[in-house]
Amino acid sequence: MMSSDEKLTRLRAILRGCERLLVAFSGGVDSSFLLRVAAEELPGQVVALTISSPTVPAEDYTLAVELARMWDVEHVVVEADELGIPNYAANPVNRCYFCKHHLYEICAKEAGKRGIRVIADGVNRDDLGDYRPGLQAAQESGIRHPLVEAELGKAEIRDLSRRLGLATWNKPASPCLSSRFPYGTPITHEALTRVARAERLLRQAGFSDCRVRYHGEIARIEVPVPELPRLVEPSFRQEIVSEFQELGFRFVTVDLQGLRSGSLNEGIALGYGSSLNS
Repeated sequence: MMSSDEKLTRLRAILRGCERLLVAFSGGVDSSFLLRVAAEELPGQVVALTISSPTVPAEDYTLAVELARMWDVEHVVVEADELGIPNYAANPVNRCYFCKHHLYEICAKEAGKRGIRVIADGVNRDDLGDYRPGLQAAQESGIRHPLVEAELGKAEIRDLSRRLGLATWNKPASPCLSSRFPYGTPITHEALTRVARAERLLRQAGFSDCRVRYHGEIARIEVPVPELPRLVEPSFRQEIVSEFQELGFRFVTVDLQGLRSGSLNEGIALGYGSSLNS
């Protein structure tokens, strides 16, 4: 079994072999690590592409811009509105497929302008075990997953990011805001804004991580289990209830199971990523 250092060496070799590269860059832990290593191995030959849209938390977009500038990487920002993609706003179980297909079309267009043949994203080894329809779109579009090729998992990426001095090493996972909506619940701009503002309130209040799941009039709050007691302290509880009701939620609830990334995927049979995992 390879050590994380050996996997990093392998990743560097994989990236050098690309010669030129466009990275789908969200500003998250994985794509930030990938972009930083790529920039070291292919100086001046890497382009980062970030989508600015209503489904992307504003803090993530800001961080992506700052990191690309810090690492002196050419950064392309494309304005997009996923709600205009056919089938997306209806929020089907494979919603992520339509989003990623749209993203990869944009990446391919930008790469073509620059004569770049390789497009990569931040998918890591652990992602292959979750329900991710976007992996199908990546396969169809010929997107490379260098972190998977190097057999790097999330914990290793966080550790290596820390050792490389990346501020993102302990950044909480930050999936798109559409993931807060149960499948089949239509997604609207107004609802996305409501969720984004609600989560911002919780982060500003000091919670290390959070999700506000959207159930129409009901907001279901998920925070890490150790932080649940603070959420229901009488004075703070009333403050949060009032602020959420001002945002348009009639009922404010707390999920006693705590924060679970991808909790709305629970119960869905895994059907994607098997071929990548072979």
